[in-house]
Amino acid sequence: MTTVAEKKRTAVAAKQWAEKASRLGTLKNFHIAGVVALGLVNLYLLAHMAFAWRAANSQNAAALADQMVQMKTAEIAKQPLEGLDEKLAQATKDADKFYKQRLPFADSQVAGEVGALAKKQGVKLTRVQYAHSPVMDGTVGALTEARMDASLSGDYRPLVLFINSLERDKMYFLITGLTLTGQQSGTVGLRLRLTTYLRSPVGTEGSEKSVAGAGEKAADSTAEGPAAGGKR
Repeated sequence: MTTVAEKKRTAVAAKQWAEKASRLGTLKNFHIAGVVALGLVNLYLLAHMAFAWRAANSQNAAALADQMVQMKTAEIAKQPLEGLDEKLAQATKDADKFYKQRLPFADSQVAGEVGALAKKQGVKLTRVQYAHSPVMDGTVGALTEARMDASLSGDYRPLVLFINSLERDKMYFLITGLTLTGQQSGTVGLRLRLTTYLRSPVGTEGSEKSVAGAGEKAADSTAEGPAAGGKR
């Protein structure tokens, strides 16, 4: 009897131990599964952080390169502005020098210079007309555009030399038109349209008339310059 009871107790104990072991095994499996899942989550987070870090570095490099380009562009843009005050002062001096040395202040100067060049090359001026219009009116550098329409005649070579001397003359002349009007017995007739600019006289220049006589000899006494809007 005692032996049967002991066997029953042993069987019950074995069953309980088996159930306990089964529960422990199940808990262990759950623990292992949790660790694996946590490891996978950590791997995902690490990978995500790595991608984010690479993207941030790439964006930082692009932003740095963009800033470098903008800085270099700004440095190039500011170069023409360096020493601007000195450049403006020098430009003003150069303009004043050009005005005084190369621009006439009266039609008589223009006529005298053209007449002297024509006489030197043996070219005959038969008619000179003048027309005027203001340029940069109301400013410090205001000028008067003086347009000349002249008829001249002479041999071919002297005419070429005369035109060349106009272009190279100290007084500023701009040839705007040249038309052949006739040719007879080696003599060539031309119509010359010429432009220069009159400045305001400086100091006692307004009273100087020494070039007027040469100008009157350059144009005939019936020239229509004054009637066509000439001044001075």
